[in-house]
Amino acid sequence: MSVCLIMILLFAGSATAQQDSILIRKLYDETLQQDVMDVNLRYLTSKIGARISGSAQARQAVQWAATVLSGYHPDSLYLQPVTVPHWVRGEKELAGLVSNGASASLDICALGGSVGTNGILTAQVIEVRSWQELAAMDDKLVNGKIVFFNRPMDAREPEPFKAYLAAVDQRAMGAIAAAKKGAVGALIRSLTLSKDDYPHTGAMSYEDGVTKIPAAALSTNSADHLSAALQSDPSLKVMLQMNCKQLPDEQSYNVIAELKGTRYPQEIVSVGAHLDSWDLGEGASDDGTGIVQAMEVLRLFTTTGIKPDRTLRIILYMNEEAGAHGGKKYASVVKAGKEVHVAAIESDAGGFIPRGFRMDASPAVIARVKKWAQLLVPYNAGDIRLQQRGVDLVPMQGIAKALLSLDCDDSRLFYIHHTVLDTYEKVNPREVSMGAGAMAAMVLLFCKYGL
Repeated sequence: MSVCLIMILLFAGSATAQQDSILIRKLYDETLQQDVMDVNLRYLTSKIGARISGSAQARQAVQWAATVLSGYHPDSLYLQPVTVPHWVRGEKELAGLVSNGASASLDICALGGSVGTNGILTAQVIEVRSWQELAAMDDKLVNGKIVFFNRPMDAREPEPFKAYLAAVDQRAMGAIAAAKKGAVGALIRSLTLSKDDYPHTGAMSYEDGVTKIPAAALSTNSADHLSAALQSDPSLKVMLQMNCKQLPDEQSYNVIAELKGTRYPQEIVSVGAHLDSWDLGEGASDDGTGIVQAMEVLRLFTTTGIKPDRTLRIILYMNEEAGAHGGKKYASVVKAGKEVHVAAIESDAGGFIPRGFRMDASPAVIARVKKWAQLLVPYNAGDIRLQQRGVDLVPMQGIAKALLSLDCDDSRLFYIHHTVLDTYEKVNPREVSMGAGAMAAMVLLFCKYGL
């Protein structure tokens, strides 16, 4: 290859990168100067609020999202039916210690999907800090008691999300393990590094053939209080009253909007978030920010006049929190239709300041995306890490060539995660806009270059 040809190729590559940089700057300029997302998030949180699947609020969120997206002039917009569970909390839970004739209240909330106590449940408590500790106990010692899972998130872990993932198995599987030992209830230390009085809910599970027992989260302060009380009186009892129940499944919808690709319409780049939230708080951070960011990507393309080479698809999934039914339904339809997905992107990391993206893909694809990500370095969003964290993207494994989740600073996430504290006031509009800019930029590159 001649020196002249090499220089021409290098110049062409530099010119292309410059063009991409200009377009990315255009996307960021638009989102950073407008308050569209902030207006949308205010409405979602204040007018609709918490949106647990199957609820009236979830239905309102579907219609609201469809209306907003239609105003951004997609080429197509439709609702994809999906059957979702409908769990209700009922009246506020009550809990208290009963020890030596004295009582003291505990701050609890039922875990999502738990059965109720069918009145008042009072039983002795067994505290465990590991699966091995529970497994080693004689079933007779556990039978008829409440198992208290008190393994905290590891404060030594620099990345709170990793500490969360290392502790969440108690919430997910605790009721099953306890019931297999003959327990009548399960209490889980809330998954947060904060020491406060706010219990954190979240999904739990049951197993066929194993008795369903009520399961609740204790605030960290209440967990510490219970642990200390057990040291003083190992025979103390806890009183629980939980009024939650599972109602019949409901039909809901994923909300989907598209801009058809101008050159390769059969190739799809998707970007999404989940519409539902838990019933505590307003669902602002989880996942209201992701919802408005995903919708903003569509608005940015149509407002700036960018025509994607590949089809851009916005997906707002229903019921990520309690089984990812929306994500599973979407993936099944994609697979049945033999659609070609270049990349699937999701925002579900709290809406805090973005660092970049986490992704699952082949080494060659990851290397390619890392080169693209250099264009996001000026916006402090050029970091590409392994292992994407979008729950709704998991069913797309093996279907999309690349799965990416927006990676945000998680220092504050688990202080409000799945609690009454997840409200609009905890969100910074500037940080949400920076995340939307990063998502739109990455979508732009995938739509332009494909894989």
